[in-house]
Amino acid sequence: MRGRVLIIAGSDSGGGAGIQADIKTISMLDGYAATAITALTAQNTEGVFGVLPIPPEFIRRQIEVVLDDIGADVIKTGMLYDAAVIEVMVAKGGARLIDPAALEALTRLLIARAEIVTPNLPEAEILCGVTIRNIAEMRAAGETLLGLGCRAALVKGGHLSGETVSDVLVTAAGVSVWESPRLATRHTHGTGCTLASAIAAGLAQGLGVASAVDRARNYVQRAIAGAPGLGRGHGPLDHAHPLRSDRAASNG
Repeated sequence: MRGRVLIIAGSDSGGGAGIQADIKTISMLDGYAATAITALTAQNTEGVFGVLPIPPEFIRRQIEVVLDDIGADVIKTGMLYDAAVIEVMVAKGGARLIDPAALEALTRLLIARAEIVTPNLPEAEILCGVTIRNIAEMRAAGETLLGLGCRAALVKGGHLSGETVSDVLVTAAGVSVWESPRLATRHTHGTGCTLASAIAAGLAQGLGVASAVDRARNYVQRAIAGAPGLGRGHGPLDHAHPLRSDRAASNG
């Protein structure tokens, strides 16, 4: 199954995150990516230097025409920026990519409808109003997010210190924990976008949530390990790395 994913997110001019990372990821995992762009950003590996929001009525138009013609199996959201954009949905870098006033709308209108949410620790702390310092508190945050209405919450532990990175998936069926060695690299820009898009591709292709998360984590780990080393700051992943590895294996 190819799997159609409509990505509703902002554009990253540096190509490492946002819509650009989403399209690369979904395409690499043999899904079909369509888009509705919510904002343009001027950014590179050193930071975000400007944000130009797209008018909500034009975001709505992008969504409507794609769904009317192509359709979607999964809708993946990224940078939504403000409450007006979130309302349309329902009817590391330096610059904050969501307006503080949008948080209430995000919680009330989107999280309550989500199949899965994938916050990192700072995002989970904001959404849950707590400090998260360990796996037990990550699990508690996931349970709080489920209480907001989503069907699954993947709380990502990359911001915790230590040689191991742990991610905690909480669903009504229980809790799953993934652990992997921390890769010593500064080239991690777009990791969150990439992981969420990889999960979205898996769901669109009929995978269960845990299986989609497992495949997505493997994809991201390989993409980080194969990062091309671009830029002076937090560089992008190598979204094509798994393809090159598979070809090398088949040709060897």
